[in-house]
Amino acid sequence: MALYRVHLNVARSEQYPSGSSECGYEFVVPLDGDMQLDPQAWKNHKEDCTVHRFWEDEDDLRGHLRHVGKGWKFDYDASDDEDDELLFKLDRHKLAEGEYVSITESDGEMHTFKVMAVRPYP
Repeated sequence: MALYRVHLNVARSEQYPSGSSECGYEFVVPLDGDMQLDPQAWKNHKEDCTVHRFWEDEDDLRGHLRHVGKGWKFDYDASDDEDDELLFKLDRHKLAEGEYVSITESDGEMHTFKVMAVRPYP
């Protein structure tokens, strides 16, 4: 297990025909040898697992990757669930360059993101 910094950009869609490098996420996550999320390692590195959300014409958000029930979310305010963003089946996805991840934003809209970079986290 090692910690990695993962960079996502919004993928091509009707709203973003060419995708966009101005909309996305950068987050730190523990990955196993198959480049999949390691839930056991996350327990030991919860505070290291941060997220930075950037979106054109909006303020940046910073928070943490959290485990909820059987799923995962980005949590920007621990005292309030309204801003949380759910990651679709993150535990089943390979986080490698070129792969895709879907995230349901706090307004209920789901976007698909392309993994642009995965780098070891110091």
